[in-house]
Amino acid sequence: MQAYSERLVVPTSWWGLVAGAGLVSGLMLLPVGPVAAAVAVVVGAVLAAWAVNAYGSVRVRVTDGFLEAGRARLPLAALGTASALDAEEARSLRMEGADPRAFMLLRSYVPTAVRVEVTDPDDPTPYLYVSSRNPARLVEVLDAVRRRNAAQG
Repeated sequence: MQAYSERLVVPTSWWGLVAGAGLVSGLMLLPVGPVAAAVAVVVGAVLAAWAVNAYGSVRVRVTDGFLEAGRARLPLAALGTASALDAEEARSLRMEGADPRAFMLLRSYVPTAVRVEVTDPDDPTPYLYVSSRNPARLVEVLDAVRRRNAAQG
């Protein structure tokens, strides 16, 4: 069962970069000829669209036993307290308050985040920093699933 799912998509304005990349690519090859410029526009825009989509396709999920944040997949049993961070707390934790050992799923265009302690003694990671547009809901789901799993286990 999937209890929470969020996709951290890039802002709409970033798709303007795709158009700009296509235009610049075409301008670079315009001296070669109009056909080369047209091909460069298409190829430049497709490559830029792929890059923007790949960067913005990161997902945050909570299932019965795991927190999945991007490529990380951690069992809820190895996690401790989760706390929602407002924009200022999140900024501080990703800047001067950051621990270099922490796992950071950071997206600069998402101002809020969740901090989740890692309680596994064999894991050197002290906490997870996970960008989220709805941090209070993510914390609520993490706590509920962890309580339910503890009651069942």
